[in-house]
Amino acid sequence: MSNLSGELNYNYIISNNPDDRQNQPEGRIWREPSFYYFAYGSCMCPVDLKRSLGENTHAYVMGPAILKEYQLKFYGYSPKRECGVLDVINDKTSIVTGVLYQLPSRLSYNLDQREGVEEGLYSREIVDICCNNQIYKNVRTYVVVNKLQQEIAPNDWYFNVVLRGAITCGLPEEYCWDLFNKMHQLQNSHQKQFRYSLNI
Repeated sequence: MSNLSGELNYNYIISNNPDDRQNQPEGRIWREPSFYYFAYGSCMCPVDLKRSLGENTHAYVMGPAILKEYQLKFYGYSPKRECGVLDVINDKTSIVTGVLYQLPSRLSYNLDQREGVEEGLYSREIVDICCNNQIYKNVRTYVVVNKLQQEIAPNDWYFNVVLRGAITCGLPEEYCWDLFNKMHQLQNSHQKQFRYSLNI
């Protein structure tokens, strides 16, 4: 496996920015700096990511990818979505499957905004990612800052967008089913606790 750097300003992609295309000389390919980003939650869905970043992100998908020695948990709570959201935690015996993007550097701030970095919801973490039989170094992902003591169920919207992203970007069928079952079990557990609290 080869090593590819994910540091800002060292990777370049063909620009999809309309302003760049208008200002470039005829016949010239405009390239811009980029960074690698590993998504494992709602950002796996390019359609939903477009909503936050303001442009089509399908072109930036590199494919299904693996984060080794981490485990997927619902240890985050999103005040905006009013539900549990995904997190990754260190676990030497586990892997997390997600989507590797190569995003233009100009989208970095918008991605931080989406992940709630300024509000302290998530923080950046630099990891190594395996994608298409290559190891990508210095890849950005996001982890929950204030982790909950136990997992909280996602709402239906988050459930659907996570699963849609996994299927759209070609994650293995078995992993998609694992995601479905994990989220479904959390929702069922939440409903049982709610009914118990109401003495129904």
